[in-house]
This record gives sequence, structure tokens and C-alpha cells, in this order.
Amino acid sequence: MNHAEQRSLAVLDAKMTATTRKRPKVPSAIFMLGPAFVAAIAYVDPGNVAANLTSGAKYGYLLVWVLVAANIMAMLIQYQSAKLGVVTGKSLPELLGERFGTAGRRAYWLQAELVAMATDLAEVVGGAIALNLLFHVPLPVAGLIVGLVSMAMLMVQNRRGQRTFESLIIFLLAIITIGFLAGLVLSPPDPAGVAGGLLPRFDGSDSVLLAASMLGATVMPHAIYLHSALARDRHTTARDTPELLHATVKATRWDVVAALLLAGAVNIGMLLLAASTLGGVEGTDSIEGAHAAIVATLGPVIGVVFAVGLLASGLASTSVGCYAGATIMGGLLKIKLPLLTRRVVSLIPALALLTFGVDATWALVISQVVLSFGIPFALIPLLRLTSNKALMGIHRDGVPLRIAALVSVALVVALNAVLLYLTLTGS
Repeated sequence: MNHAEQRSLAVLDAKMTATTRKRPKVPSAIFMLGPAFVAAIAYVDPGNVAANLTSGAKYGYLLVWVLVAANIMAMLIQYQSAKLGVVTGKSLPELLGERFGTAGRRAYWLQAELVAMATDLAEVVGGAIALNLLFHVPLPVAGLIVGLVSMAMLMVQNRRGQRTFESLIIFLLAIITIGFLAGLVLSPPDPAGVAGGLLPRFDGSDSVLLAASMLGATVMPHAIYLHSALARDRHTTARDTPELLHATVKATRWDVVAALLLAGAVNIGMLLLAASTLGGVEGTDSIEGAHAAIVATLGPVIGVVFAVGLLASGLASTSVGCYAGATIMGGLLKIKLPLLTRRVVSLIPALALLTFGVDATWALVISQVVLSFGIPFALIPLLRLTSNKALMGIHRDGVPLRIAALVSVALVVALNAVLLYLTLTGS
């Protein structure tokens, strides 16, 4: 080979190397999973426990259909949120902050912050109840312990990064799954009852209130805001090439389906356990009473496993909720409040509630109703943004997805309107 040929080969090799550098290798889909499992923690928090156990104990299998419909909606919504973050490189709060004026941003932040506070209250209270059940720790002290442990978890996120935080959350999610589904092995549900519960219907205003709380606990506004940021931060190179972006959006879809199927199974399993075990038992309108009934019916081992699952739920969800609150504030107000500072401030309402002896389970259910009213404020802007061709390009929502999203929004608004009417009229 002469000198000219060698030089030509060197030039060709340089061009091929440059092309390779410009087109990063698409990673395996399994290594792109994770953000949805963090967001899914919001769907198995202590508020879910209170709403689902109360529903199953009081109405049996009547409201199974609510959880099934809500979980399908959750898959759709969380996929849209994650896709928005991946495609635009911005979170939902950031995009809304760019579109609102100063007054609009502040007003929108206020309602989102109230939702985040209601979420955090439910999560700290739930973790405190679990510590009380396991170790008889007084509720105010237990709430403080939950807050301190969640601070430690947030420090992991700050110092070790999102991937390590995701691994920690997934580990806790596994404990939650075992804790809440173990009882079904000893007390399986009635197949006919489950089938009947798939027929949409109510039984008075109390069942509508519970349905709204279950919906608020399953389709979580703060998880909608957070997931876009989680996906954005995890997939920072997704927009380097069209091929990589397409692969990332596809992997995100599978991430959401896997995470929400698991969360949905836990939610439905809790209701089925209550329906098969707690129906007609006195005192099951509280988590403590439900736990006592589970111990009496299924034994102390299942009772301990359930309480450990509740503790894992409280610790994981309050950390994720604090993360979501920081995302909301940062995107809408451009204020980067340190996570640990926010953890201290947001802990105060929950500790006050526990100190003054407000019924913990009642507070959990009501907090989920507050979340339910916050859902449209997150859903409607998300739907508008993911349907925007100028913003999303070829990844804009297709017609079937837009129709499904519109139906979801309509169902949420209608359920909340019925709830408000029945509450005001005392029906």
C-alpha cells in the first residue's frame, strides 16, 4: 500500500470515527428503566392504604372498578409526563412557568403547593402509624423519626445521584409489595365478588367520597409534575439524535407500564384484602383497627409484614413527595430551595396534626380528596402541552391518546363535581 492509499484510509477512518461520535450508541432499554418506579411510589403511599382499606372494609368489592380505571388513567398520564420531559428537556412546572405571567405562576404554584402539602401530610402520618404499630412509638415522635429518615434518603439523592436514589426507592417498593399483598395468600378474594366490583356504581354519598379519595390517591398530581423532571434528568442525552430520542421514548413507555402495573396490583390487592378479611369487622375504619383485624384474622406475622410495608411506603413516598415539591417550586417560582430545608418546613404540618391528636386515618382520607381536586390543574396543561406539535414534533400525542386523555380529564372533573354536590347538599 503506497503513501497516498494510506492517507486516504486514514481520512476515511477519521470520518467514520467522527460519525460514530455524533451518533451515540443507543443503550439497552432495561438500563433506561427507573424514573417511573420512583414516580410510582406516589401511587402506593399511606393515603392509598387508608382509602383502599376503608373502601374494602366498608363496601367490599363495590369500588374495585375505581382502582382499575384510575390505574389505566395513571399509566396514560405518567407516560405523557415522562415523554414531555424527555422530548423537551424541561419539566412540566418549567414549561408552565414560561407560559404564565408572574401572578399566574404564583397562583398556580399555590394550588400545586397545597396539593404537595396534603401529600406530605399523608405520607408522614402513615409512616408514623407504622412505627407506632411496630414499636409503640408515640405518634409525634414517630412522625419526627420518619422526617429524619426521609432527610437521610434525600441526602443519598444529593450526594450519590439519581440512579442510586432510584435503586433505593425500588428496594422499598419491593418491600411495600410484599407487605401489602402477603395477606392475600392466606385470605384470597372471592372471584365472583371481584367480577361484580368491575361494574361501575356507587352506594350513597360516602362511597363517592371514598371513590374521590381513591382517585386522588391513585392519580397523583405531584407525581405528574415530578415524573417529567425525573425523565429529563435521567435521559440527559436523549435528544442528541432522532434515533436515541425515539428509543428513549419507547423505553419510557415500557418503564411506565411496568411500574404502574406493579403499583396497580398493590392498590387493588389492598382493597381485595380488606374486602375478604375486614368486611363487617368493627373498628376497621382506621389503619390501626384494620391492622388489629388483620392480626386477629391472619395472624401476627402477616400483621408485622403489613406494618413493615406501611413503614416502607411512608418513608419512600415522603422522600419522593419532598422531591416533587422542590421540582414544582423550582419550575414555577425559579426558587431552588434545598431539599433538606424543604423537608424541615414541610414536616411541620404533619407533626402538628399528630401532636394535637387529630384522627390520623380521617386526615389521610381527606388529604386524598384534596389531591383529587388538584388533578385537573395538572392534567389539563399536560394534555395541552403534549398535544402541541410545535413543542413535541413527531412525538406529539396521536388522536387516540388525546381522546383517552380527554376522557380521563372529564371523568375526574365529573367525579369531583358529584362529590362537591353531595357534600354541600348532605345527600
